[in-house]
Amino acid sequence: MPRSVNSVAKRARRKKVLKQAKGYFGRRKNVWTVAKNAVEKGLQYAYRDRRAKKRNFRALWIMRINAASRLHGLTYSQLINKLKSNNIDINRKVLADLAVNDPDGFKAIVEKVK
Repeated sequence: MPRSVNSVAKRARRKKVLKQAKGYFGRRKNVWTVAKNAVEKGLQYAYRDRRAKKRNFRALWIMRINAASRLHGLTYSQLINKLKSNNIDINRKVLADLAVNDPDGFKAIVEKVK
């Protein structure tokens, strides 16, 4: 009995990976084995960096809040502590946006907690 192969599915799988490798340089875009490795590695980086992006943005917000709060005589940790003790629930993303785009609004928050 002859061997059964499913070339249609095999070709479809390979086409899918080669489509994901579109835009890669050299053999990474058109040689199956090289492209498969490159796409797998790229997906690993994407998974990792979706999580790292959240950490990076939080660090950026903290830096901006710290810089703005020091202009008003508080450190970052003192400001966050006073916000929590006064039951002011405002997240770091919004605080950082106020610090950059609305310094008067940020100053009003700082004056309220002082």
